[in-house]
Formats: sequence, structure tokens, C-alpha cells
Amino acid sequence: MKELQMNLESFMRSPIEIEVKNRIDLSAAAYAYEYMNISIMTDAEFDVLSLKIDPQLSTGNKKMDKFFKKQFDPSTGMWIHKHPEKNKLRRIVELKRNV
Repeated sequence: MKELQMNLESFMRSPIEIEVKNRIDLSAAAYAYEYMNISIMTDAEFDVLSLKIDPQLSTGNKKMDKFFKKQFDPSTGMWIHKHPEKNKLRRIVELKRNV
């Protein structure tokens, strides 16, 4: 059922919306792991999602587009240390854990 829900969500969203969601989800997972010492997704899920990120896709957020073009590396989560909005990521992780 979860797979069906994800497919329906993907069908109803634009490529830019999907990219933004993926970037946020991946950043939150990297932040949780590196700064909070918790996992909100498995390593395998992180790896799969990392490979879906397209740093060349412009989302309209110049700051984040520049960050992903210059800093993102799908083979590691260490790029999170240079993320320009780490303060927002902590809150996202907290919200995800309380759902």
C-alpha cells in the first residue's frame, strides 16, 4: 500500500516538486545521522534516494540549487556539514519523528 501511495504522489507532482521533496528528505536524514546520532531511514534507502538527486535541476531556490550543485555527493552524507539551512533540518527531523 505504501508503494502505491508513493507512486500516486509521484504521478501528481511535478519533477521540481519531487526533486525538492527528495532533497529535503535526504538532507533531513543526513542531518539526523550526523548531528543527532539517529537514523530516520535505512542506509539502503539513503543510497537509493541519493542517486535520485539531480543537482543540475533548478528548483527556483537559488541558495539550495547552488549548494546541491557545488557540495552534494551521492556517495557520502558528509556534504550535510556545509548545508546552509541546518537550523531548519533539525525541526524537520523532530517533526518526522513525532508523526
